[in-house]
Amino acid sequence: MALNYRSFGFQVLVGMVAGLLLGLAARQIGAGPNGDLNWLATTLKTVGSIFVSLLKAIVPPLVFAAIVASIANLRALDNAARLAGQTLLWFAITALIAVAIGITIGVIVQPGVGISSAVLAAKQPDSVGGWLDFLKGLVPGNSLALSGSTKITDGSASTTLSFNILQLLVISIAVGLATLKVGDKAEPFLAFVRSLLAVVRAILGWVIRLTPIGSAALIGTAIATYGWSALAQLGTFTAAIYLGLALVLLVVYPTLLILNGLKPGPFFAKAWPAIQLGFVSRSSVGTLPVTEAVTERLGVDKSYAAFAIPLASTTKMDGCASIYPALAAIFVAGFYGIPLHFIDYVLIVFVSVIGSAATAGLTGAIVMLTLTLSTLGLPLEGAGLLLAIDPILDMGRTAVNVAGQVLVGTIVAKREGILDETAYYGAADAPVPAIA
Repeated sequence: MALNYRSFGFQVLVGMVAGLLLGLAARQIGAGPNGDLNWLATTLKTVGSIFVSLLKAIVPPLVFAAIVASIANLRALDNAARLAGQTLLWFAITALIAVAIGITIGVIVQPGVGISSAVLAAKQPDSVGGWLDFLKGLVPGNSLALSGSTKITDGSASTTLSFNILQLLVISIAVGLATLKVGDKAEPFLAFVRSLLAVVRAILGWVIRLTPIGSAALIGTAIATYGWSALAQLGTFTAAIYLGLALVLLVVYPTLLILNGLKPGPFFAKAWPAIQLGFVSRSSVGTLPVTEAVTERLGVDKSYAAFAIPLASTTKMDGCASIYPALAAIFVAGFYGIPLHFIDYVLIVFVSVIGSAATAGLTGAIVMLTLTLSTLGLPLEGAGLLLAIDPILDMGRTAVNVAGQVLVGTIVAKREGILDETAYYGAADAPVPAIA
């Protein structure tokens, strides 16, 4: 059943407004009896955590099935190696442009200067990205990409297991390449993978329908936890982020389309369902089925779209991995009064272009941010300053991520002669692709 996107977007908007009001109400109620969160704030936090957990639970099978199936689909393409190379090249080109815009805005606006440290409490985040950790994280510790962590609270230890999405991406690529090597003998396995992908997409559709509730809870939690005064102090930073995102989405992407002989109007008309869903779901991987569907609707060869979009959904992040870490690093440096030099900006560019796989298509960009801060030698506590508004920022970041994923697939298809321009310029009011 296809989603009614207009109705869905309205529901999400209502959810965001409700979250704002509930967060303000929870703030007014005050702290609980023991100085902790009150009942309303606790409820919002719990509901938001459940929504994020549901998205995270569906990501591992979706990533594995999508990547393996997408690589297997390369067998249908005559120039598979060239297409893969062109795709990665355009990933880097658009990321380079996006990070340059982020740095330029950051240097001009200086969003971290003048922020009151008394209002914003800085603490080091739970998860930290570093280059050695990033490199070691590429090598799977086991065939399921599982990792465990143990926490000791009040003298009792609790262990949790989770999937390392970056390692799972490596495993999926290896398995996909092995299916190409094996050939026809891999067909029964690929049939299972394709069936798994169809089932997972259906479940994902159910989870995505909960987005209005999840958005209300996440925004309400941010307001209840940090308060309006703290969020208002970060208004300049938020405006700078959205300015950079708008420039990339509304200036850079249309320019690249025009330079490659395509009109921007049909692109945005047909890509809008995926861009909108990325905005409200805050997950590139969660949006993957719709992203792939609108890419095909733009006239991109189906076999190529089935390769490029799953790969892009886990590694192509112009919002999370380029604009955001660049501006955030400049914000943290300004907040702590640490000057940045030319080599620091070069390092920001390097991290953004090379390290974007660290974001792994999940909600939030804390790993990419801490990777950037640790590379520059900036205080990791600076990442904690921005956690208050991360849900608000992540909506815009993910929308640009998704738009960039569709854009690269479209541009490469056009340059390689596998774009159906009749479909590209066809009616934009065709039925919207379903995700469930």
